[in-house]
Amino acid sequence: MGSFLNVVIYRMPLGMSVNEPRRSFCPHCKYHFAIWLNLPVVSWFWLLGKCANCKKPISLRYPAVELLTGLLYVAMWWLVISQGGPVWTGLLLWVMVSLLVAISFIDIDHMIIPTSLTWAGTVVGVVASIFWPRLPNLGGFNDGRWDGLMHSGIGFVVGFFGLWLVVNLGKMAFGKKEMSFEKAEDWHLKEPDNDVDPLLFIIDGEEIQWWDLFNRPSDRLIIECGEIFVDGEKHSGGRLIIREQEIELPDGSKRPIGEMKSLEGDATHVLIPREAMGFGDVHLMGMIGAFIGWSGCIYTLFAASLLALVAAMFGRIGFGRQLPFGPFLAMGALTWMLGGWKLWQWYLLYLGPLFPAEF
Repeated sequence: MGSFLNVVIYRMPLGMSVNEPRRSFCPHCKYHFAIWLNLPVVSWFWLLGKCANCKKPISLRYPAVELLTGLLYVAMWWLVISQGGPVWTGLLLWVMVSLLVAISFIDIDHMIIPTSLTWAGTVVGVVASIFWPRLPNLGGFNDGRWDGLMHSGIGFVVGFFGLWLVVNLGKMAFGKKEMSFEKAEDWHLKEPDNDVDPLLFIIDGEEIQWWDLFNRPSDRLIIECGEIFVDGEKHSGGRLIIREQEIELPDGSKRPIGEMKSLEGDATHVLIPREAMGFGDVHLMGMIGAFIGWSGCIYTLFAASLLALVAAMFGRIGFGRQLPFGPFLAMGALTWMLGGWKLWQWYLLYLGPLFPAEF
C-alpha cells in the first residue's frame, strides 16, 4: 500500500492515471521497473538508492513513505484491538491513514490538497462512526451507535466550518501585501521549466507562484505600471489587473493569459493577494472531524498549530513564508487517536464541576 501511495503522490497532481502505466517508472529516464526491482523498502536499499537503468538517485522518500504506511497500519490495528472496536473496522482506519499519507506528501510537494481524497475520506469516516461509535468520541463516555453518528456529523461541521471561519478571518487580516517603489521596478511572468510547477510572478527578486496568488475567483493582482509589454508589444502605463486566467489593461481591454507568450513591465506599486490558509485544509479538517469528532478537531487544530510553529522555528521559515499545513493536521489527528484523547478525557474530568461526565 505504501508503494501504491507513492504512485498516487507522484501522479495525481500531474493529472496522470494511477493505473496506467501499471508499472512504476524512474522519474528521470522513465524506465519501467520489473517487479523484482520494485519490492517495497528492500529494492531501494538493494539498488543503493539509484535507478537500475540511468543510475540517477531515487529519493529516500519512496521507502520512507512505504515504511511509514506500514507502521501506521500497525498502529491503527493496535488502536482498534486496544479499544475493543470491531476488528474489521481496522480496514476503514487503514483507508484513513492512506488518505492522510497521500494528502500530506502532495501538500508538501505542491501546496495543494485534492478535495476528491478528502470527500472520500469524509464518507469513510461517517461509515466508521456507525460501526464503531466510540471512534469519533474517544475522549468521551458515550458509545451508542446514534451517538457515534452524531459525533461524526458534529465533528465534520466543527472541523470544516471552524477552519473555514479561520481562513476567512485570515483573509481579512492578512489577505493583501503591498509593495511600493520610489524607482519603477521591473517585473515579469515566467513560465515553469516543467509541467509540474506553476507560472511565476517575479518582482524585486521575489518569485511568487501562481497558485499562491489566486485561491478564489475574486483574487486580483493589481500593478501600477509605467510601461507594459504584452508579447513584446508596448502598451501605455496605468493600472494593470491580473486575474488567474486573464489580464485587464489600463485601456479596459482584456487578454487571456493562456494565449500570451510574454507579459512584463515596470511597477511603482503592487497589490498582491494572499491567503492565510488554503481551502484544501478546510476540507481536510472536515474529513478529520468525521473520523474523530468535534473534540478531536479541537485537539488536532491546537496540536497542528504547535507542530507547525516548531517546524517553522527549526526550519528557519520567516514570517509570511508559506508552510504546508496539511501534514501537521494529519499528525495532530494521529496523535489524538494514539493517546491524545486521554489528555482530553483528563481535562474534562479535572473540570468535572463545569463539564458533567455525560457531556
